[in-house]
Amino acid sequence: MWQWGRRGGGPRYAVELAEGLRQQPGVQVWLSLAARAEILAQPGAPGCDWPVPTYAGWPGLLARWLGAPWMLVRLVRRLRQLAPLVAICAMPGPLDLVMALALRRVGCRLVVVVHDATPHPGDGWPGQALLQRALLRRADRLVALSQHVADALARQGFAGVHVSRHPPRSALPPPVPHDGPLRLLCYGRLLPYKGLDLLAAALARLGARADLRVRVVGAGPEAAALAALRALPGVAVENRWVPEMEMEALLAWADAVVLPYREASQSGIAAAALSAGRHVLGTDVGGLRAQLDGIAGALCPPTAEGLAVGLRDLLEVRRFTPVPALEPWRDWQAALAALAVDLRRL
Repeated sequence: MWQWGRRGGGPRYAVELAEGLRQQPGVQVWLSLAARAEILAQPGAPGCDWPVPTYAGWPGLLARWLGAPWMLVRLVRRLRQLAPLVAICAMPGPLDLVMALALRRVGCRLVVVVHDATPHPGDGWPGQALLQRALLRRADRLVALSQHVADALARQGFAGVHVSRHPPRSALPPPVPHDGPLRLLCYGRLLPYKGLDLLAAALARLGARADLRVRVVGAGPEAAALAALRALPGVAVENRWVPEMEMEALLAWADAVVLPYREASQSGIAAAALSAGRHVLGTDVGGLRAQLDGIAGALCPPTAEGLAVGLRDLLEVRRFTPVPALEPWRDWQAALAALAVDLRRL
């Protein structure tokens, strides 16, 4: 299992998937992360069997690409020592084609987990779609984290996609009842497709409310939607990079999470919030529909009016009532077992 991103949710997903597969009977997993991955520097860092030096910034990436032949030699040498039967790319990145070439040299099967069939507007890095498509063409099996992504891959000509799911997050704080305003969190990359303009318009429709506090937290370019949110009473915007270790503190603050997206493949934030017992309100788009389907009040139309109705319902009807009973860990174990069966077959 490898994921060589330094920051963000990719390394965390790789850790959760590796730990989950290790619990399957007869499965041995080696985990490879970037040597300077943020997750390895935090307290209680996960074990990493194969830390790989990667890069910092565009000059570092260019240097890595120029040194790709030497990197390929080192990868092949290490892979021959491990002798894996299957290698899983937990989230595609810029250096993964080098690993794909190394895996072909040693005769190892390649599985790629696809989080997004195509990059969202404003997301990703130059050439991401081109490199990802080249990597997917070299894979023996693709794994999508939602049926929405699997369908998009099928339209691109990729057949036989295994559909899995996001893992729930462990060790997250339970919700703590309190007598103050409802604390609503909007967390993640602050990009146009996240529907921050819809959230601003919906909150404006609600008007000033003493029973609501909103935090919009994440990194992104300054935009009119952020300015509109800042101008609203009871709303705080924190445009900054959020270290992975801070997720627990953010969810500890929140009573509920809102996902006002205009489009979505699926949501790791939703999976974490539900496993922590938080209410989630998301727009009925993309993979969110399947992820939140069956949870009362969790979906609303992707419009300012629909979002305002959903927020009003969250405030007035289910303010501090318990989140409906979910079994995310049972579902995750079932997904892991199905993936293990597919890997054995491969």
